[in-house]
Formats: sequence, structure tokens, C-alpha cells
Amino acid sequence: MEHVILVDESGIPLGSADKASVHDRQTPLHLAFSCYVFGPGGEFLVTRRATGKRTWPGIWTNSCCGHPQPGEKMADAMLRRLSDELGLTPHRWGMALPDFRYRAVMDDGIVENEICPVFVAFVDDDPAPNPAEVDDYAWIDWRGFGSLVRTEALRISPWCRLQLTELTSLPGNPAQWPMLTADLLPRRWREPLGVPAAAAITSGKEG
Repeated sequence: MEHVILVDESGIPLGSADKASVHDRQTPLHLAFSCYVFGPGGEFLVTRRATGKRTWPGIWTNSCCGHPQPGEKMADAMLRRLSDELGLTPHRWGMALPDFRYRAVMDDGIVENEICPVFVAFVDDDPAPNPAEVDDYAWIDWRGFGSLVRTEALRISPWCRLQLTELTSLPGNPAQWPMLTADLLPRRWREPLGVPAAAAITSGKEG
């Protein structure tokens, strides 16, 4: 069973809940992450969400998204989901937007409500998508992707649209984006999530 970590407005963990039951018309604030994957030639990996997903099924979006599990570090959750969803292991990664947060409502009233830091990852291989998570994928020029979104030629997830607004303010070449690597992540993203700081330090899990 997959869980989400519930947090207050300051991002302090309040507990956890079953992911399958928490997304409704009053979805509580919880932790998530997004990841933007780039190939060796600088191409961006865009994916289409599986049609069986509860939120935004069949919609194109950034490469990978997910929810950290209680006791898991945010970066470990990102690496786990890249492997589980796309069969990818990055040779380089970092966090580009540590403070991203959004709330979005589907046409049927289902809400996403997340504190959702944004990672960037660089890979050398093509993905091997998990069909339960990803219906399709494409490698696309990064600037071309931005143009498709701005002209609404491509319908994408609301979080990806909002993230793109912030990411396009960075240098045009994603390989040159300022990124926080593992040892430079904000403390809240270096520690096991959903574990009080004192407990993490006592157990020797502080990153």
C-alpha cells in the first residue's frame, strides 16, 4: 500500500494516509515531487500519464512524479520512482525548485494539493515505461516543449504548466541550471520524511 505524508502549511509532517483514499474534493496538503529528465543530447522526456490514474489520467506531463513514503528521503523517493516508472537511473541529478507548491482541481472536482520540490535528472538511456504508470513518452526539444505549452498545442498537467513558468526563467540549457545536489539540499529534504528531527538524529539517519 502506498501512502502520502500529510503536512501543515509550514510543511511539518502531521502523519500519513493511504494514497488511494486521500485524493478527493478536499485533498489535504501532502508531500510529493516532480522530476524533469534530460537525455545525452539535451532532449526532454515528456510522458503521458496512464489512463488508470485517479488524477489527470491520460494527460501529458513532466517525466516523473511521485510521493515520498514515511521514513524515506525525498531524493531516494525520486530515484525509486524513476526506476519503477521508467526503468531509469540518472548519472547526474539535483533539485532545481526546492519550494514549489501548488493546488489544482480537476473538472470532476478532484483536488491535488502538494508541496512538491522539483528535481532535474540526466540519463543516457531510453526509458522502459511501467504501463501502470505511463501510457506513452517522447523525447522533445526543451524550448520546443515550452512553445507547445504556451500555444496550448499540447495539453499538460497543471503542475507541469506552473513548474514550467519557473523553470523557463533559468538558463536555456538545462545542463547549466543551478541545482542543489544531495549534500546541498535544504535540511527538510535531506532527512527521512515524516520522522521528527530528533528521532532522525537519534537513529543516525540524518543526511
